[in-house]
Amino acid sequence: MDWEHLDLNPRIIAGVKKANCRSAKDILCVSGPDLQRLTHLSKSDVQRLHCAVAAAVRNSTPVTALQLIKGECPALEAGYRLSLACPVLDRLMRGGLPLRGITELAGESAAGKTQFGLQLCLSVQYPRENGGLSSGAVYICTEDSFPIKRLRQLITQQPRLRPDLPSSLINSIRFSDNIYIEHTADLESLQACVSQRVPVLLKRGLVRLVVVDSVAALFRSEFQADEAIKRSRHLLTFSNALHRLSHCYGAPVLCVNQVTDVVDGPNPGRCDYGLVESKVLPALGIAWANQVMVRLMLRRLEGCVESEERSSAVRKLEVVFAPHLPRADCLCGVWEEGVRGIPDDGLTLQQQSC
Repeated sequence: MDWEHLDLNPRIIAGVKKANCRSAKDILCVSGPDLQRLTHLSKSDVQRLHCAVAAAVRNSTPVTALQLIKGECPALEAGYRLSLACPVLDRLMRGGLPLRGITELAGESAAGKTQFGLQLCLSVQYPRENGGLSSGAVYICTEDSFPIKRLRQLITQQPRLRPDLPSSLINSIRFSDNIYIEHTADLESLQACVSQRVPVLLKRGLVRLVVVDSVAALFRSEFQADEAIKRSRHLLTFSNALHRLSHCYGAPVLCVNQVTDVVDGPNPGRCDYGLVESKVLPALGIAWANQVMVRLMLRRLEGCVESEERSSAVRKLEVVFAPHLPRADCLCGVWEEGVRGIPDDGLTLQQQSC
């Protein structure tokens, strides 16, 4: 570290050099009394040294408790969430997705998982007062091609999904310009994406949401059944990269996950990860489950639900585990305008095939 560039008395700099301290770590990882003994500086000089070095290496301006109390930093408030663009779904999630940590949405094929990802890519672009983050999203596809036609349909239907917002606000947002699409065909390209390209978008403020659809596809295809340890190592590397991005930039991470069938039989050691009577479990096992902060399950049920003379297959969105949420669920449907929760007394449920 170049000590001369710090705003310090030459006497302090001389003491640091005499103690053979060469980096910020040599200063910040040593207690005050030990640094006094090594540098032969006074207590006040060591305090000035600690403050100057800490200020030189920090990446962002510190936030005081008073600023949090006054509400001057809403992105750091524990209660701030990214809205799901539906009051019923937001009530289930107590406001939406947490800004820090990995949220997993698991479910069988055709349950509607991708619909949630697309809807969040639009919701994140709204201002904070409307549940968004005033930024874009990056959508990482590992299986199918990106559903661009469905995205365009959702964009044109935003006035119907968000009738509470003025049309001038909705028309002022260029939704398609703020969604960055990545396709990764193998684990190497996936790791390069989350460690190289995505951080650039986050650092420039172009995105504040990361969607991975799906997290299980590549890990399932590239490892054999007897390579569990090797797969776990790659999972940890991948999840650590996502956690760093989420916590550093306050960006929610949504990982869509596949499911695996539960094999019936006596197995008292099997972990259901919170699912008591389910015939399927989220893929990738306990190694991945330990990396997830919020786990959601989406199921497609029998029957249809009607709204405005339109019908949709019924889905159930269930909170499996989360540090801030109770075990709960709600019914929802997928319409042209997107995913909407079903109020207990608001819509008619028909028990028939859709």
